[in-house]
Amino acid sequence: MIISPPLKKIMLAIVLAGAAAAPALAQVSININLAPPAPQYEAVPALAPAQVWAPGYWAWTGERHVWVRGHAIQKRDGYRWAPDRWEQRGNAYYRQPGTWVRETNYVYVKDKKPKKDKYDKHDDKGHGKGHGKGHGPHN
Repeated sequence: MIISPPLKKIMLAIVLAGAAAAPALAQVSININLAPPAPQYEAVPALAPAQVWAPGYWAWTGERHVWVRGHAIQKRDGYRWAPDRWEQRGNAYYRQPGTWVRETNYVYVKDKKPKKDKYDKHDDKGHGKGHGKGHGPHN
């Protein structure tokens, strides 16, 4: 198939316009005039010590609200999870996505490694330091 030069220019313009519009669409704020339903109850499962629970929330599909189930996420020391929520501003509702919030009172405590006793009876190879008289099978 042979494409004429004017048609090539039109197709190129369409592709470039779509590429330029894509980043702008990613920055669009979602606001709707319909309040989300009350949050659904979810039983929080037992979590690993390094996990926290991100509760479920109502998302907007463009036509209606749909429930997004909660899930476990990796814990971050010094932070707490602020869950997704809807804020009302005037007659519109805006969804605020969940995010990590720094704990102001958190104090980081570095784990101390045990010190090696410099007078330990064993060196790195597992042999006693005093290989001299009376020690070991070769005397």
